[in-house]
Amino acid sequence: MRYYLDTTTLFIRGAFRAASSGISGGIRNVTTLFNHTVPADWDDTGPEKEIEFVAAAAGTGQDVLGLLTAVPIQTLCVLQYDFITVFVTAGIRQEMAGEKAAGTINIIACSREGMEDSALLETIMVATEAKAETLLAAGRVSGTPTDAVIAACEGGVRHRYAGRITEPGRRVRDAVLRGVPEALRRYESGLPHKEPAFFIYSRFQGGHWVEWSPHDCPYYPCHFPGQRCDFCYCPFYPCKNEDLGDWSERSSNGRVWNCSRCTLLHEPDVADYLKQYPDAPLTELVHLKTKQKK
Repeated sequence: MRYYLDTTTLFIRGAFRAASSGISGGIRNVTTLFNHTVPADWDDTGPEKEIEFVAAAAGTGQDVLGLLTAVPIQTLCVLQYDFITVFVTAGIRQEMAGEKAAGTINIIACSREGMEDSALLETIMVATEAKAETLLAAGRVSGTPTDAVIAACEGGVRHRYAGRITEPGRRVRDAVLRGVPEALRRYESGLPHKEPAFFIYSRFQGGHWVEWSPHDCPYYPCHFPGQRCDFCYCPFYPCKNEDLGDWSERSSNGRVWNCSRCTLLHEPDVADYLKQYPDAPLTELVHLKTKQKK
């Protein structure tokens, strides 16, 4: 899995088995998931055509599952909890100053470990329950008429179930409980946002969520002076390219992909290239770095 944003759309690319409750949804194999912001004057009589237009304009092909929102995509929250990554945009439609504010809470939950189709459907249920739980706790309505969820996975099937006490379900639930209020706060603040918020679940000094920001990072430079930090949390993770990283044993059993020695996306020219060509494959970036060293 990898993801990137343009001015109006979050794209998530991979080889997915996915289920969607959104427009033109269902369960099928797809190569692209996206969440697209429509303009304020958008005519919502043709959402299926909008999904097709976004895919065609991006050149992704039609093996897609897409969601639509009126919320700016820059208010996105990305939450990474081990093998689960959750993407949330949120707005609750309400009367504000005589105008309707943007509505729709969209959630995309991606697993790097495979699931049965029934588990994908259960993931949608868990995400929806967690969304309603956090909204009701805040005294808000439990959702909007256009809320939608995509659950997606890659790799061989490892999970038959995804209820809230299973490994994937617990991670999805925790990410949604943190992500929905954060995404609402970002949107309702009215402040301009240039980039999404990124949260990672850390077990350091007990399990908790940490928001990472490239600004005022206490670890800069973690590799070399003049490094670029646009992609500190790598969109290719885990790339499983053993020239760039390796597997490390975890204290709590199992293995985790360790890329602490990788400097690929910190190279200024490589970072600039990926920002210009966000769909570039990892092999192309490795070749670019190798060519620069010659």
